[in-house]
Amino acid sequence: MKNEEEQWIWQEPETAWKGVGIYHITMVVSSRKPLLGELVIPDNDPEQARVELTPLGNEIKECVKTIQNHHPEIQILALRMMPDHVHFILHVKRKMEIGIKAAMRGFWQGAKIIGRAYTSSINPNDIRDNERRVDPIFNEVPFIRPMSRRGQLQAMIRYVQMNPQRLATKLLKPGFFRVQDGIEIAGRTYSGVGNAKLLQERHFMPVHVRRTMVDEAEHGDNQRLRDYKNRCVLAARNGSVMVSPFISEHERAVLEVLLKEKHPIIYIADNGFGQYFKPSDGLFDAVAEGRLFILSPWPFDPKKKQVTRAECVAMNQMAEEICSIVHYSE
Repeated sequence: MKNEEEQWIWQEPETAWKGVGIYHITMVVSSRKPLLGELVIPDNDPEQARVELTPLGNEIKECVKTIQNHHPEIQILALRMMPDHVHFILHVKRKMEIGIKAAMRGFWQGAKIIGRAYTSSINPNDIRDNERRVDPIFNEVPFIRPMSRRGQLQAMIRYVQMNPQRLATKLLKPGFFRVQDGIEIAGRTYSGVGNAKLLQERHFMPVHVRRTMVDEAEHGDNQRLRDYKNRCVLAARNGSVMVSPFISEHERAVLEVLLKEKHPIIYIADNGFGQYFKPSDGLFDAVAEGRLFILSPWPFDPKKKQVTRAECVAMNQMAEEICSIVHYSE
């Protein structure tokens, strides 16, 4: 068993975490026990889903709110309590002396005292004399994700706010969100989440923006790049299932149109699916509506942060292989 100090391993230990920025914080209850609240789904309508907090959940919620009281450099932009975890988004408005790591550790310690007091019915003022009697509510340290890309903040706020609705959708439509293993395609074995029936469609087309197109655009001639992206969208409108890892910004621009227009997509992912996998914002809705199948040939790696060039090349090859199952036109 690791001691408390050894458990504090952060996402980027070489980073000071003291600067101005936006941070998404997630804390998970030990063993994913629903101690903080209960998901309520009126009329089985995910849009109406809400979390009714337990007394402990209310106390933890108030504990989150005190972060900005203890650290005036911090502003809470969003907060969502779930039955077994907590999401909140923090804005560090000016450089901190102790850093976000120490600030979150202070919150973690406060939550630990509340949790132990709650589960053992001990007065919080006396809890330090009983430190070893009951496990803390949060055994894991916070997961901290700094945000830097344009548009990322609003997307993350929406993600946090929509958590109850997304959990309700997963519970009401478990088939599309269940991880499917052992999917054999062109000699490779994948795991998948979403609508596997998309693999039975008749027409597929990869989305792969070539480097030569980008180079031409950077030198003032974007005709070929623009025509290719338009051709991808037109193919989807004509019934082709678009297949890609959607790595580059130009490929992601195509993905945005495909999602907006609700076309079928097969998405190649660079990481597998953990036990509590949940697709991100726009992808989630597409999975729920049966318009998306996410595939990955790799096992889930919780420490994975970035995709390598070799993985990019491999995933583009996988998209070509999937499309070669039936005839497609470039």
